[in-house]
Amino acid sequence: MAQTIAPVVSAAPRPDPAVAELLQSVVDTARAIFGAQASSIMLLDAAADELIFEAVSGQGQEFLVGRRFPAGRGIAGWVAASGEPMVVDDLHDSASFDRDIAESTGYVPNALMAAPLIRGDRVLGVLEVLDPSPQARSGLPELDLLGLFARQAAVALHVLTTHAPRSAPDAPDAPSRTELLRLLSEARRLLGE
Repeated sequence: MAQTIAPVVSAAPRPDPAVAELLQSVVDTARAIFGAQASSIMLLDAAADELIFEAVSGQGQEFLVGRRFPAGRGIAGWVAASGEPMVVDDLHDSASFDRDIAESTGYVPNALMAAPLIRGDRVLGVLEVLDPSPQARSGLPELDLLGLFARQAAVALHVLTTHAPRSAPDAPDAPSRTELLRLLSEARRLLGE
């Protein structure tokens, strides 16, 4: 069932180092969990109506960060607009796949999984996993896992960008960025074992 999702007001021009580290940790972990060739997070810039590559792991990681494309195009655009995850096992037969965008990135996948980063009623962006192993995209449980992982990433991103105090980073009422990043690193270490 599709839900109506309001776009986030605007993505920040460049994330601070803690946000960049968080997003990189998410894509690295997603790539490992799903045995994928690549993974990326694109954040929605609603004012410009664009998706922006903010973190990339695997294919394209050297040059895609900061690259923008229209939010209404491709599977990532559909996922951002609908707020629903999607798995496509054969992109050659997918009408939603925008081959021109893929070719412009230098990597054209054969299969992908994508899930929206949702916080409340707002789409913050899209988490994509490109060419995941066939076992990792075999059914609804895997799509649910990607959706849960994207939701966890959206919550962490929201905490880092809106709840972390700017003037008092170690205030007793709020978790510090260092503590959040430590917890994410620990989760990543546990997943790798």
